[in-house]
Amino acid sequence: MGPVSLVVGLGNPGQKHARDRHNAGYWFLEALISGSGGTLASEPKFFGDVGRLTVAGSTIRALAPTTYMNRSGSAVSACSRFYRIAPENILVIHDDLDLPPGVVRLKQGGGHGGHNGLRDIITQLGSRDFQRLRLGIGHPGSADQVVSYVLKRPGSDEEIAIRGAIDRVLPIMPEVISGKSDLAMNALHCDPES
Repeated sequence: MGPVSLVVGLGNPGQKHARDRHNAGYWFLEALISGSGGTLASEPKFFGDVGRLTVAGSTIRALAPTTYMNRSGSAVSACSRFYRIAPENILVIHDDLDLPPGVVRLKQGGGHGGHNGLRDIITQLGSRDFQRLRLGIGHPGSADQVVSYVLKRPGSDEEIAIRGAIDRVLPIMPEVISGKSDLAMNALHCDPES
């Protein structure tokens, strides 16, 4: 994986959704920005809140789309085209039903796995090659419960696990941003209890 020039945290805008499982990408981006002294400001032409932050000596763009999740691609596409950032240099942080709370995985490319935000980003970019930081939120057990599950706040133990995972990832973001994916993946893909 190459270096990252744009970090995107996915979620749904508004107080109503602020604590939803589906907003784990927003939670991560907020923590990253808070730790780096950056800020986000509304930028209508990018359909989101945009900022700059410095990680590992590199200045990168940060984006929180303020479209709803299923229109996230409009924001990612507009921002990446304006700043001429290739899909390979975009990191999208999102919730993942296929991983239990507290588990994080880093990968490049792949499908959308049923995630509407990823589906729209793939469509709008015309590429699957962006990097993904997958934050596990667990699965409700039945496909027909997924929508209500992701649009609800996690239980306290789940939320502690998700936010604990975010805290574990933040110290290795310099490796992720600089493209040292082997080091980052070794650190991320170990058992969260070890």
